[in-house]
Amino acid sequence: MRYRADPQALLQIVPLDVLTAIYHRRSGQTHLGAEPVPEILGVLNGSDGTVVEILDRLGIQEAVETRARLQERLDEMVATGLLCLR
Repeated sequence: MRYRADPQALLQIVPLDVLTAIYHRRSGQTHLGAEPVPEILGVLNGSDGTVVEILDRLGIQEAVETRARLQERLDEMVATGLLCLR
């Protein structure tokens, strides 16, 4: 699966202590997310990538448990509309 994010120009990202507010202009919705949600949006920035490619862009060494956790987070981001599948 390939995950795709909108370009940063369609998002307004505001850090709020440990959480980050993300306004998604296309949907008109505001989301609250914690690490690594803003970082994922930053490395995708209008492009797409697989779980392995996203781990690499984030500079995280791939391990089975790390990959599974990222996969869960990506699926949550798809469910909220912050990412789409390609």
